[in-house]
Amino acid sequence: MSETLQATDDVEASSEAAAESENTAEPQSQSKTEDLLVQEGDIAGDYLERLLDLLDYDGDIDLDVESGRAIVSIDGGEDLAKLVGPRGNVLESLQELTRLAVQQETGVRSRLMLDIAQWRAGRRAELAEMGRTTAEKVAASGERARLHPMTPFERKVVHDAVATVAGVHSESEGEEPQRRVIIFAKP
Repeated sequence: MSETLQATDDVEASSEAAAESENTAEPQSQSKTEDLLVQEGDIAGDYLERLLDLLDYDGDIDLDVESGRAIVSIDGGEDLAKLVGPRGNVLESLQELTRLAVQQETGVRSRLMLDIAQWRAGRRAELAEMGRTTAEKVAASGERARLHPMTPFERKVVHDAVATVAGVHSESEGEEPQRRVIIFAKP
């Protein structure tokens, strides 16, 4: 009987040790992930700083980590609107080039988000309002709504806004660059 109790105590002790190991591994894993995101932001910041110097544009670069993603924003310069382009097309291209520069140094595909002159922040507010009001109309009328083609960033903002309205849901359809959000009334 004492052998059984000793074996049970050994199992419990090893389970507690394993649980402690998992608890300490989780913060280390989160810290490691955050360190990688900070590194991505630093690499992106250096890349964009060189770009601004080449273009002779003024701008302050801010680095942040938010929702498991490196966020890089450039603000403060008069010429920055040129780096956004019509409907954010130039911004999207610069974001992709910056992601590639980060990938080249780290060997890992980056999901970093670039914002210039707070364009994405303003666009996010516009899209959230449009998604919410369109969803409310669909909920009231019961008729589905097809929105114009959008970038993945824009569609995500709209889907999130639609999710806040009761009685509707949204889906994306089509192929890039003509992919769009469809909002349906729930049956």
